[in-house]
Amino acid sequence: MVAADGGALRSKRLALRLDLIVGDADSIDAASLEQYRDDGVEVRLLPAAKDASDTELALGAAFERGATTVTLLGALGGLRLDHALANVGLLARDGFAGRQIELLDASCRVSLVRGDGVSFGPVRHNLVGPIGGLVSLLPVGVGTTGVTTVGLLYPLRDEPLPAGTTRGLSNVRVDESASISVRTGLLLVVESATNDATARIEATNTTAIAAIPPPNPSLR
Repeated sequence: MVAADGGALRSKRLALRLDLIVGDADSIDAASLEQYRDDGVEVRLLPAAKDASDTELALGAAFERGATTVTLLGALGGLRLDHALANVGLLARDGFAGRQIELLDASCRVSLVRGDGVSFGPVRHNLVGPIGGLVSLLPVGVGTTGVTTVGLLYPLRDEPLPAGTTRGLSNVRVDESASISVRTGLLLVVESATNDATARIEATNTTAIAAIPPPNPSLR
């Protein structure tokens, strides 16, 4: 497990065993770093003035150590929208192509599907969220082509999603075997749990009327 700077403190509160801390120490105190060193954790200090974020460098360090799949925790919250957007943007970094990366917090899971091009056929991505959960498909860069969905309420069949479109927003998972295929381009997949009654009614093919209690004759 690799922590980016102050993420080490959160890991400590969760009693998670760290292998490496990467960062410029602007969000963790020297005493905590020294304690981690005493516990056998490698600490890789970086200059404050650098060309990449602590998160990006920590992600690269995880891959250097042989990781093939990385889950980023705590990368979507906080008070810095720019940091959250930059963390999502890491999924599309060319240097991480071919790596499996996801961002995870209490409300959603964010991943990226990379289309390999027409000559290689569409790339399939299996969804992991619950039935009734929301699934949003957001094109990155110039957009995507050949988007096909399986197991979602509003299907797409070999269709384009151009940059900036909101057509892929707030779909609903309706089947255990749900997946998304992309032929070309980059597509962000955001899977969210939801308590939205309408979405759950639609997902289970139950009519809205059936969800409403029958009238009480005594109230007439």
